[in-house]
Amino acid sequence: MDAPPSRICVYLPALICCFTPGIAASWWYMHSLGSQVMCDNIPRLAPRQRQLCRQHPSVMLVIGAGIKDWMDECKEQFRHQRWDCSAVAREQGSYRRLLPRDTREVAFIYAVSSAGMVHTLARACSQGELDTCSCDPHKTGISSDSQGSFSWGGCSDNINFAVSFARAFIDAQEGKQRDARALMNLHNNRVGRKAVRCSMSQECKCHGVSGSCAVRTCWMALRDFRRTGDYLHRKYDGAIQVVMNQYGTRFTRAHESFGNLTKNELVYMETSPDYCIREPESGSMGTGGRACNRTSKGTDGCEVMCCGRGYNTARVSRTSQCECTFHWCCTVHCKDCQELVDVHTCKFQEGPMYDL
Repeated sequence: MDAPPSRICVYLPALICCFTPGIAASWWYMHSLGSQVMCDNIPRLAPRQRQLCRQHPSVMLVIGAGIKDWMDECKEQFRHQRWDCSAVAREQGSYRRLLPRDTREVAFIYAVSSAGMVHTLARACSQGELDTCSCDPHKTGISSDSQGSFSWGGCSDNINFAVSFARAFIDAQEGKQRDARALMNLHNNRVGRKAVRCSMSQECKCHGVSGSCAVRTCWMALRDFRRTGDYLHRKYDGAIQVVMNQYGTRFTRAHESFGNLTKNELVYMETSPDYCIREPESGSMGTGGRACNRTSKGTDGCEVMCCGRGYNTARVSRTSQCECTFHWCCTVHCKDCQELVDVHTCKFQEGPMYDL
């Protein structure tokens, strides 16, 4: 019997929903009927989101397929810190329930998910995966830069379509009644979208005798999403604590001595927990069982990661490639070698709920 198809999960600031690729293909080709069935089964969609879902089922499929990349990037960025983003990838439900406090971690989640949608859709457009968009139609004709004139050609990633759709879909979840949390989410969504737009670079190809650049053809291309993740992590490190003004219309810095608030910074309203122990009510999954580096003095070190609780050490066998040799032409042959290594993991907090 064939194995059932794996599920595709759509993680958005509003929800995490799953559907099976085989089923998705059915409603894709069934047009309005199929998309309506799928979209009506997704919980907690805002009316505008449900409308966009029904109108653009192929876009929703692309978003679903690209989700793992965004969550993997989040986990990669925080792999050496107490909060490692893993809870977001495991849980199914609202981010507001999973991360109930208005912390800088929540700010990063909203920004990276918004950025991830933009990046996925812009690439899908230029790669011909969607019938609602293609290459950026604005990049045509002749232009110039510091190196002289050039012709727009190739296929520029369609950042404008991606930003427009992501803004319409994700921001719709915050509704018309804008409370402080909604304004915070909208701000961080915008930072994420802008991060992807700013990551675009101009690439060119020369045409001329002996490779000269007498004639150039250029296009705009997205850089690897890792660059966006690195950028947003720096914004996380420098995130600004804010409070709502007396009119309930905008944010101001919680600590005015730090200068003016800009639209390019992540914002948060509540101080983060230390994430040392499991406290679901605060969004903390704890660090019990997390791997740590015994010799490091950084955030991945056992002293910091384990919050002073100590750690367990186990000797395990690992397989790695060794004795690699190059064979002309052009392969590398390696042996599989076994080695014993010490693995250190944080102890759990003492108490009944942590007994294993």
